[in-house]
Amino acid sequence: MNDAKRSTIIASLSIASVLLMIAIYFVPIWWVALTAPNYPEAAFPDGVRINFHMNGVFNGCSLVVKDEIEEKEALDCVHEMDTINHYVGMYPIAAGGPIERGFSPFLITLLIIMVIGFAISNPKKRRLFLIVAFSGNAVWMTMTIYMPGGIKYENEGYLYALMNQLDQDANDKTLGEDVKLADTSKALKQLKASLAGKEYQEDSADNQTDKSAERAAPMDEKTRLIRELKNTYENDLSNGRVSEPWKGNAYQLMAWHYGKVLGRYFNNQDEIRPMVKNLRLATNVVYIGLIGAMLLLIVVGTRPKNNIIYWLMILVPMALPVFFIIDYSAWLWWYGHTLNSMGAFAVKPFMPTVFGEGKVAQFATFSYPSIGFGLMMLNSILLAAIALMRRKESL
Repeated sequence: MNDAKRSTIIASLSIASVLLMIAIYFVPIWWVALTAPNYPEAAFPDGVRINFHMNGVFNGCSLVVKDEIEEKEALDCVHEMDTINHYVGMYPIAAGGPIERGFSPFLITLLIIMVIGFAISNPKKRRLFLIVAFSGNAVWMTMTIYMPGGIKYENEGYLYALMNQLDQDANDKTLGEDVKLADTSKALKQLKASLAGKEYQEDSADNQTDKSAERAAPMDEKTRLIRELKNTYENDLSNGRVSEPWKGNAYQLMAWHYGKVLGRYFNNQDEIRPMVKNLRLATNVVYIGLIGAMLLLIVVGTRPKNNIIYWLMILVPMALPVFFIIDYSAWLWWYGHTLNSMGAFAVKPFMPTVFGEGKVAQFATFSYPSIGFGLMMLNSILLAAIALMRRKESL
């Protein structure tokens, strides 16, 4: 095989890999389900099921449509599983992987850049590409994590998962309380005028109500989710649960959200505060680590001669399924060994099932890969082929 043909094949496989990694971000990677006698198959055909994505945990239960069952919307099985788990002292599902989920768009972008960089054989062109691409990723990450209002640069799915995990309906598209109260006031005035046999006349306050409703109406989904998160945060601020004014960046949002979900069932602040402090520290460490990794790849990975850093640009993305299993297993261990004493039932620390079927009390547990993990494996095969072809060039 000549060099031109090999380069074409490597470029084609690299493009396919990039498309796969983009798809991986938006599909479920793993699913977990619980079944029990009190969750009959007729009403719960898949059990109490949740789907793990890179940017959050989402409902895996579908709407049941049967003559004997009337449902207007599917049961939120994330909330249902949290309710089941808290009886044995387990923290809510949203307490797991807060850093991974918050940094997920920058991590997947980092892997994509590494694959493209590895495919560029010319060191000078590779260096130029890495400088531009990593700079863009670093600026995006910095603005999202630390800049006021930075959460607008997060993806909609991540914000939806955060809102839903606060045990609130993320699909609630009702108007804000100020608009609803103003509309109620206007309706009362109309009723009063009607009972008095008079014609209703709008005043300046009513005009202001209409303007408030008009301002609230045109709102895209991401803006709505940010507004709801902000409203919830400021409600905590007014109640003294937080002391820092709303900044709207991911650094603040991750720490506040983490502390809030930890305290949903077990509101022991003496335990929660140190955990939130550790999360803030971990956020800064991961940020610095990613910046350092990008700088290292630019400085060392772009040298003319093959070196270990250059090969890491393909080996690290190739190992993504392994990293996922390690991270997933570690968090399952954390759930089973960080049981709160305030749980209704005392159980010994345990390791939840990573793969296959298990049993906890009267519940049967199921834990299996989903389509996203299959795409990860396929991507690893493509990257292995690229690595072998590049290896042959250096022989």
